Amino acid sequence: MCTLEQRSNLFILTLTGNNDQHRLSPTLIAAILSALCRVKSVATSGSVLITNSQGKFFSNGLDLPWALAAGCRVKALSRLSQMVESLRLVVAELVSFPIPTISVVQGHAAAAGFVLALSHDYMLMREDRGVLYMSEIDLGGCLPDYFTVLFRAKIGSGLARRDILLRGQKVKGREAVEMGIVDGVWGCEQSLRVAAMELAERLGARKWDGEVYQKMRKGLYPELCVVVGAVTDGIQAKL
Repeated sequence: MCTLEQRSNLFILTLTGNNDQHRLSPTLIAAILSALCRVKSVATSGSVLITNSQGKFFSNGLDLPWALAAGCRVKALSRLSQMVESLRLVVAELVSFPIPTISVVQGHAAAAGFVLALSHDYMLMREDRGVLYMSEIDLGGCLPDYFTVLFRAKIGSGLARRDILLRGQKVKGREAVEMGIVDGVWGCEQSLRVAAMELAERLGARKWDGEVYQKMRKGLYPELCVVVGAVTDGIQAKL
């Protein structure tokens, strides 16, 4: 499902499985939350988190096949709601995390997978294979409230938000840079991962105070903090 590796002050969270779409099932969401809590418990000044993945996908969104396997509409919607609320906790944790965070999108990041990547402080993307896509408009599903607030908080251009959310535009690397979504694109997986490590090392070298960093990030995104329930330090009471 996912692994957590520590290299000095850098923590690398990897969604695993070469042929997996890394759909955000209850099990995977719980594993991500557990990994984030472990990082937070041992992080020090100069720590940085990198989230990446194996294979073609960063994440293909919530585990809709698992929801549909419930057998009836009511049960399927209940399972979908469960995943939406569990992912809210992940976004809350990331927006209140005490260290810098970087997502590395080397493949497709769709719907909730896009949300997961966007919840980090920095996004790096592979130019030839990376794709960002919000599929809800095409699938006929409404966005959870915190999805919309996250996009308003993280993407400054109203036209970019319109094209992503109301047109279902599939955004590739260079377009994502032009739209102000990602910090840069790289031509192959190796160069992308090297760039992520170099950025993490530069950020870690600043040795920012974790409590100050957390409070300043929350100050940047007050509406997002409210809607995901991150208005106080951490989310331990909700886990």
